Amino acid sequence: MIKPFRVQVPQADLDDLADRLARSRWPDELPDAGWDYGIPLARVRELAEHWRTTYDWREHEAELNRYPQFTTEIDGQNVHFLHVRCADADALPLVLTHGWPGSVVEFLDVLVPLSEQFHLVVPSIPGFGFSGPTRERGWDIDRVARAWAELMRRLGYRRYGAQGGDWGTGISIRLGGIAPEQVVGVHVNYLPTPPPPGWAGEADLSAPDLARLARIRQLMAQRHPHQVLYATRPQTVSYALNDSPAGQLAWIAEKFTEWADPRSAVPTDRILTDVALYWLTRTTASSARLIRESGLAGPPPPCPSPIGVAVFAHDITLPIRSFAERTYPIRHWSEFDRGGHFAALEVPDLFAADVRAFFGQLTGKPTAE
Repeated sequence: MIKPFRVQVPQADLDDLADRLARSRWPDELPDAGWDYGIPLARVRELAEHWRTTYDWREHEAELNRYPQFTTEIDGQNVHFLHVRCADADALPLVLTHGWPGSVVEFLDVLVPLSEQFHLVVPSIPGFGFSGPTRERGWDIDRVARAWAELMRRLGYRRYGAQGGDWGTGISIRLGGIAPEQVVGVHVNYLPTPPPPGWAGEADLSAPDLARLARIRQLMAQRHPHQVLYATRPQTVSYALNDSPAGQLAWIAEKFTEWADPRSAVPTDRILTDVALYWLTRTTASSARLIRESGLAGPPPPCPSPIGVAVFAHDITLPIRSFAERTYPIRHWSEFDRGGHFAALEVPDLFAADVRAFFGQLTGKPTAE
């Protein structure tokens, strides 16, 4: 059964949040530490004060509620999603999948332009936001992809596209492998490309690709701290993050700063809305479990669906096309000189245009301007 849903956070929860922010116990900081030890104290205090005194959750709650939202139970788990239909009844359905530390908030700035060409389905990953928390083991990205296939079936969509970044990349590619007869194509704005097994062909790579390879190898050797924590002790770190909104804010805001292009910084209120979703739904622990359940690495899954790749210059790592083409049927490849890991938030115009261009190629329909 699919049920209509509206975001309605109790005022008591907002009052509790404001009270906790006002009573934050701040850590010390080394003089002139900058970003060397993590997100600076002054930045977190500034964000926390804005969150407590100026930011209006009700305004952003109303923005979410402008779009039709629903919930349904799939495989024993509540799944929340936005469903924005195109005026063209024959438009291609498109499922958009967020990542961590993102949420459906990542797509708010592209819903209008993309809905001119697509029927949009924007789910919250199980364990995240209004799809959380999860209640049992086993919710890895393969299971999420199977849930998406079932969700699209329930909505009556027999042929559709998939788009994602971060976790959304892995989920979308797996969806293409799970439902190849339904998925017409997969568009991603983040694509890890580790060297293929046994590969030793540095001499065949261009200088820019060698620089990309060096960054890829660096991250393979030194995982992000949150990945190590979430892969080993997701429950332990969640006690602190679930109890302190200032802690939750620092943990997420750091990523929105470091992983974005400084020239297209994510707006402060978008960051706070995203952080608030984790806080108000108490899904810090369940969202963290996705790494533990899915594992840090593994062989790329097969995907027979055509794949389009949008590369944004300031992403965490940049993919190497020759590596990607060894694994996936790459049909479309775009390189942009601005934008970072949160492309739909940072450069929504570039993001939406590339999604339209890729699926326009596959369907033969002209790209909407």
